[in-house]
Amino acid sequence: MTATPRDHRVAGPEAMESAEQLAVAWRAMVLDRDADADVRDLPGIAVRWADCRFAFWNCVTLTDAGAGADLLAKRLRQAADLMRQKKHPGFLWLFEDLLDDDARTARATLAEQAGLRYAFPGRGMAADLPPVPDPVHPDLTFARVRTDEQLLAYADLQSRAYGLDVAEGRDGLAGSARWKSDDMYAYLGMRGDVPVACAATVEARGRLFVTFVATDPRWQRRGYGEAVTRKALHEGARATGLTRATLHATVAGAPVYPRIGFTPNTPIHFYTLGD
Repeated sequence: MTATPRDHRVAGPEAMESAEQLAVAWRAMVLDRDADADVRDLPGIAVRWADCRFAFWNCVTLTDAGAGADLLAKRLRQAADLMRQKKHPGFLWLFEDLLDDDARTARATLAEQAGLRYAFPGRGMAADLPPVPDPVHPDLTFARVRTDEQLLAYADLQSRAYGLDVAEGRDGLAGSARWKSDDMYAYLGMRGDVPVACAATVEARGRLFVTFVATDPRWQRRGYGEAVTRKALHEGARATGLTRATLHATVAGAPVYPRIGFTPNTPIHFYTLGD
């Protein structure tokens, strides 16, 4: 029997898991940022929108499984209309493996017709991890985020890694109690007294969700991002007992995670409103 190519699978379980993990984890994150945030589950669309300067907290994603081209066109128009009603820009996250073959072929054209502009690609990943040892890196120590100063350092690393204004990154995390709590396993990788990398894990519906891994561009390609991710996974798993983990990787970060044990699954396409 010939295996079905992955590109022709429709709404595979990994894609559904990846989209669900975003909706579950982002609900808590966005409501932490703003208790009055727009958090709704509409037919085929999950809205997680804090309407703040940190664009990653302004999110809509499509949730129909096996959507065809006509349904995708409808959902893209609805998502763009929602985004136009907001003060601050954000992203539409589109999980490719939730679409059927016709919708995948038409995706770029339909997004353009809806008034959306392609921003960047990503990738869903997941793992059933064996126990992750407490990592050791010759250059680093690890500090759990517990203070406002550490939280701002985490935000600043995000801004430098993702090319954001420092004020935008701080608008996303400054003042958060959740990111300093026992339920969030957020760590800084410290080179002496200088924060150079960061990563966090948090429980999301029976999984460890890895989020906001970043390395200062001045200190990349030294294994710092991998080491601090291993630390966040180690501490999260030790505290929760969970071994299933998920994440959404950028192109820059994607090569790191298979070394830890993650397997890529659905491509993710990020869109913003067009000019």
